[in-house]
Amino acid sequence: MRIGVIGCGGMGTTHYLSLKVLSEKEDDVEVVALSDCRKEFLDKAASYFPEAATYEYGMELIEKEQLDIVHICLPSYLHAEHAVKALEKGMNVLVEKPVCLTEEDCQMLLEAEKRSGKKVMVGQVVRSFEEYKYLKEAYDTEKFGKLKSITMERISGDVKWGFEDWFHNEEKSGSVVLDLHVHDLDFLRYMLGEPDSFQVKASRFESGMINHIITEYEFGDVFATAEGIWDESSAMKFHAAFRAHFEDATIEFNGAQSPSLTVYKKDGTVETPELKAEYEGESDVAGINVSNLGPYYTEIKYFQECVREDKPVEVAPLIEGVRSVQLGIKEWNAAKEYVNTHENK
Repeated sequence: MRIGVIGCGGMGTTHYLSLKVLSEKEDDVEVVALSDCRKEFLDKAASYFPEAATYEYGMELIEKEQLDIVHICLPSYLHAEHAVKALEKGMNVLVEKPVCLTEEDCQMLLEAEKRSGKKVMVGQVVRSFEEYKYLKEAYDTEKFGKLKSITMERISGDVKWGFEDWFHNEEKSGSVVLDLHVHDLDFLRYMLGEPDSFQVKASRFESGMINHIITEYEFGDVFATAEGIWDESSAMKFHAAFRAHFEDATIEFNGAQSPSLTVYKKDGTVETPELKAEYEGESDVAGINVSNLGPYYTEIKYFQECVREDKPVEVAPLIEGVRSVQLGIKEWNAAKEYVNTHENK
């Protein structure tokens, strides 16, 4: 299986480190091509795969290589055009989230996927975290009764590591809504379906870009709240958490604690579920707010299995990535409207 990685920065590093582990476990997995316009990042990636061809730009890699899978780990505004070009070349595509930033690109991607007959998976990696998989199983099986409510949060310091500061250009990042908050709105959709309604409160940086969003949703009888923030301070440590209230127990996840998942049962007992990841590995090489490689390994291995066995992508297919972007765009517009209305009072 010939694999290429386009974009060897923060997320790209997480991907190629996971691919390195997989290539050592699976005989048919081979990273044969890498690209990044920054020589220092490309050289670092190439040190892990010395036999791989290297390219300055992703489009050149797509044009010249014959690949089974290409990973697109570029800034968000470049996802759609590279994914479409790769599909047209006959490559299966694993593209980081958000899959795109506009409704037009959503439709362009869906059409390209249909024309090509190739597989696309979106890197909505929260779906592969063991704690969130435990939560979804509890919801699906009703092992603790019906879900009544859920609160989710995803907090980060101001994002300073982006190439040419692309995170702070909302046309390139989609603001905190489509870059960070999209993880939680995607998982809520994955578990609960489409919301019946939502309300948004938000604030913004001095530049005018939304940096803080709190959304309240209604999913039938379940109400949910999700908060996402890029704090004004870059010193704020990344933190993700949820608290899910079922009829017979509350499941609490705090990514800053170990163990991270606790179940508080109605009878007063407390349980710490034993979670076993497919791969347990930590690395700070990426230089971003990601150090746990396990979920990335899981999603990448899953996509390889879908391609190898020619089975449909069910965990995070393109249509799901598109629908999460579409909801995110609605929330983003509501956030801007909220800020404009309240600042003009």
